Amino acid sequence: MQSTQSDYIPILMQAGLAIGFVVLTIIGSNFLGPVRHSRNKDKNFECGIESIGNARIPFSVKYFVVAILFVLFDVEVIFLYPWAINFKALGLAGMLKMVVFMLLLLVGFFYIIKKKALEWE
Repeated sequence: MQSTQSDYIPILMQAGLAIGFVVLTIIGSNFLGPVRHSRNKDKNFECGIESIGNARIPFSVKYFVVAILFVLFDVEVIFLYPWAINFKALGLAGMLKMVVFMLLLLVGFFYIIKKKALEWE
């Protein structure tokens, strides 16, 4: 079955409608909403705490390391789902490949533990 350009018209219409709705909502709220500027209203505010000093406080590198490691190991889990669904169809070869994959994952995990990347000081 060959698709033609006319088959994409409903998709383009829906995309145009969605984009148009977003643009009109943003522009409309700008014109219809009240605009009141005052010194107190325009002041920075976060969780009821008055802002004091510079907001650019340096974070520890450990925070970013933990975040990256979480994303890394979280993405690794995504590869387990297709394997689990096709477990019988892949047979012994698929099982061996997944064992190698999991061993590499465990080697990386133990390396991270050995380097104490997950420990906070």
